[in-house]
Amino acid sequence: MSKGSDGLVILDGGLSNALEDRGHDLSDALWSARLLRDDPAEIAAVHRAYYEAGAMVATTASYQASVVGFERAGVGRAEAERLIASSVRIAREVRDEFPGRLVAASVGPYGAMLADGSEYRGRYGVTSSALRDFHAPRLELLMNAGPDLLAIETIPDTQEAEVLVGLLSELNFPAWFSYSIHSGATRAGQPLDEAFAIPAIDQVVAIGINCCTPTDVLPAVRTAVAVTGKPAIAYPNRGESWDPVARGWVGDSTAPATFARDWAAAGATYIGGCCRVGPDDIRELHAKYLAEEV
Repeated sequence: MSKGSDGLVILDGGLSNALEDRGHDLSDALWSARLLRDDPAEIAAVHRAYYEAGAMVATTASYQASVVGFERAGVGRAEAERLIASSVRIAREVRDEFPGRLVAASVGPYGAMLADGSEYRGRYGVTSSALRDFHAPRLELLMNAGPDLLAIETIPDTQEAEVLVGLLSELNFPAWFSYSIHSGATRAGQPLDEAFAIPAIDQVVAIGINCCTPTDVLPAVRTAVAVTGKPAIAYPNRGESWDPVARGWVGDSTAPATFARDWAAAGATYIGGCCRVGPDDIRELHAKYLAEEV
């Protein structure tokens, strides 16, 4: 993976907010995955904007994409599988315009498919077997589409983490692994030292957090590095909180570049943004923390 002179890998920002800024309504249950079906060129345009801003990695539009979710929206299974795989193809085609960049296939939590905010609570009330049945086919679809790695992201609890780590070990494919956290614990309330130990396997290249407030990042990065000995990954929101009832963001906003040097000093090698972080934020991060072109 290409890195700047200080060893930092700049990730992209949020896909959904960048699409909304381009005028798209993502209020239905498919969220950004809807555009895999309705307007894939717009997804490509956002990937391109992030690469142009200095991102070294594009994260695919598959976070909310699942066969079950597409079927609920009236899409047949074969077409649903094609659409999920197309998320990687779209990103790869744009990536080919930018030598040295990478594509990470997004694997969101089970709660993202439910579209009821449960990804920010965890503990869905389903068995580990049910979680495995949900994740395994999607992981294989995404892997077979040819990404550089998987982005296992926004995982709210250790039950789901254990299922996903088991699958990663079996499939033997590189990935990063990030939890969604709040106030020093997983969203389900489990201690971070215990949570970070779960994905510390050979297939996982970086372990950390995403979709949290910037102020939660630094202690979590320190814990992740201390527990795993691996590079940490950090790509928080801008500080607002998602209100699943109002389906909107509330609270104060802070760009990741404000704190990124401290995160890097603590061991975060992969830094970017999640919800509400856009191409301008990634451009600022790139200009501020990378002294040479990628």
